[in-house]
Amino acid sequence: MQEEEKVEKYFQRKLNIKDCYLKKNRDFQRVYSKKRTDGNKTFTLFYKKNGLDYKRVGFVITKKVAKAVWRNKIKRRLREIYRANFDVLKDGYDYVFVVKNQAIELEYKDLEKSFLHLAKRFEKNGKNSKVVN
Repeated sequence: MQEEEKVEKYFQRKLNIKDCYLKKNRDFQRVYSKKRTDGNKTFTLFYKKNGLDYKRVGFVITKKVAKAVWRNKIKRRLREIYRANFDVLKDGYDYVFVVKNQAIELEYKDLEKSFLHLAKRFEKNGKNSKVVN
């Protein structure tokens, strides 16, 4: 029975992974407008309930990171971290991870550790996070 659940969860994850990214500017703006946030040294996390039965995530890197090559590399790493740790974030929310400049210097494992730390902290006390004015 447990093996069947794993297989079902695997296929559900494969089908939904493409739909689980924020792509449109208005989706990002909706998350920002709610102004619920949490963060650490690497990321600032904005989140909002989305009314869906699955989560969506977006990654934002400022153009202050001078080279597009570096911005794209960080985004690729973050998408892979999210894909590998898909179940860590709660369903029913939209998440926007705003990457801080310190992330450029981090290795993959450190970036993943920071992502997981923030995701687990949100899991523990997401409703108690601060509201930005």
